[in-house]
Amino acid sequence: MIEAVVNSSETFQVNFINKEAWSRTKCPEYVKRLFQGEYLQSCFMKNSNERIDLFIGLGDNECSSKEIKEVTAKAVKEMKQHNIYEFSIDVSDFIEKKGTFAVREAAEGILMGAYEGPFFGEKEKKEWKVYLTGIAQAELELAKKELEAGIHIGESVVWARDMVNMPGNHFKPLDFAAEISKKMESSGAVCELINYQQLKKLGMKGLLAVGESSSNEPCFLIFRYLAAPDSKEITALVGKGVTCDTGGYCLKPANSMLGIKGDMAGGAAVAGAVLALAKNKVKTNVIGLIPMCENRIAPGSLVPGDVISSYAGKTIEICNTDAEGRLILADAVAYAVKNENVTRVLDIATLTGAVVNMFGFSTAGVVCDNDDLFADFKEAYQISGERYWRLPVYEEQERMIESKIADIKNMGESHCGTITAALFIKAFAEEKPWIHLDIAGTAWVDSPLFEFQSKGATGAGVTSLYYLLDRKEN
Repeated sequence: MIEAVVNSSETFQVNFINKEAWSRTKCPEYVKRLFQGEYLQSCFMKNSNERIDLFIGLGDNECSSKEIKEVTAKAVKEMKQHNIYEFSIDVSDFIEKKGTFAVREAAEGILMGAYEGPFFGEKEKKEWKVYLTGIAQAELELAKKELEAGIHIGESVVWARDMVNMPGNHFKPLDFAAEISKKMESSGAVCELINYQQLKKLGMKGLLAVGESSSNEPCFLIFRYLAAPDSKEITALVGKGVTCDTGGYCLKPANSMLGIKGDMAGGAAVAGAVLALAKNKVKTNVIGLIPMCENRIAPGSLVPGDVISSYAGKTIEICNTDAEGRLILADAVAYAVKNENVTRVLDIATLTGAVVNMFGFSTAGVVCDNDDLFADFKEAYQISGERYWRLPVYEEQERMIESKIADIKNMGESHCGTITAALFIKAFAEEKPWIHLDIAGTAWVDSPLFEFQSKGATGAGVTSLYYLLDRKEN
């Protein structure tokens, strides 16, 4: 529970302070030796009112979205470490710099900092009570609205994390579809499940080529949130939904096998973003599409050298069975363009190891064929605080996926892997404005880089997709 109030009488309170302000405080010298207000530095102190304050340093920072989320997450983690689950947080400095929108960002940071993943066993779940203080009475109602919006966004990030963190044997393709359908029931988004038999009738041969050799049947989930009937703009959000990716006959190395359950993080991000948009009643038109399957080894599985067809009718030469995500995304993108009357397409996936080699685990790669669409997305990720970088595309990279025996092949050369993977998907977008996000490096962290992360799934993409579709001034 998070509540916005003017004042609070809680025993424990969190205060944020920058280096310059701390240097001017009147406190004993030994205290200043313990705490200097450096970024994310923390220190508990008892004040004259018998209240215990937790100070979190802001350093010299200007309170960006990332920083607000990180320091509030840090506060929650510090309190949790001392078994304190009821306290207040003074957000007055954030509101002074960014207005009541900062309350939304603080709520997201609190929820992400408090996150604990799925646990299969007996474990007591603690109840949090956090009060956001330092809000002027005149701003309280607006702050409460921003808090509600932030809770919906933060809960959607947490939900996406939960799905990605689920073990593969507990989260097969149909389980994935059922989880999203149940969550969307009262949100205003309408779900449609296309099952295995329907996929065969539709001719979704890319998705089937990857998923039908598994004993856990593939499926295709579509959820429509059409809340702007006067607008002709409809955005397709297409997310990769491979719930178990062994690599197929191009088997992944043993040291990467523990991560194969998380190859549906793109799909989870799409679901989380649409849920947050629906709960916040954002006036926009968006269609989420998630092709769901497993990529396992079986007698009927794909092998390199095969040629398959696709929903778009294009033939595909299979060069690598671990380049399966682009096959299922191609079918979903083609379906969106052909059947859903969309005006632009965004796909998001844990697609290539090449993007990790380029950017590590803090930045995702972007390939886009439309400058206006990229400008919209850049504005969105600057609000969300996530990090993305646009990659260049030239005709020589287009030529890398030309096949001598089919319309296209699913693998390029040993270089430019992130770009050629994206260009494969672009070939199925039929000239619609298109943008591709490769979150292979940012969707999962073994060692958290930021305080609002925990080991495992990060919920990457949810907030940036949300702000791409929520175009209000913030």
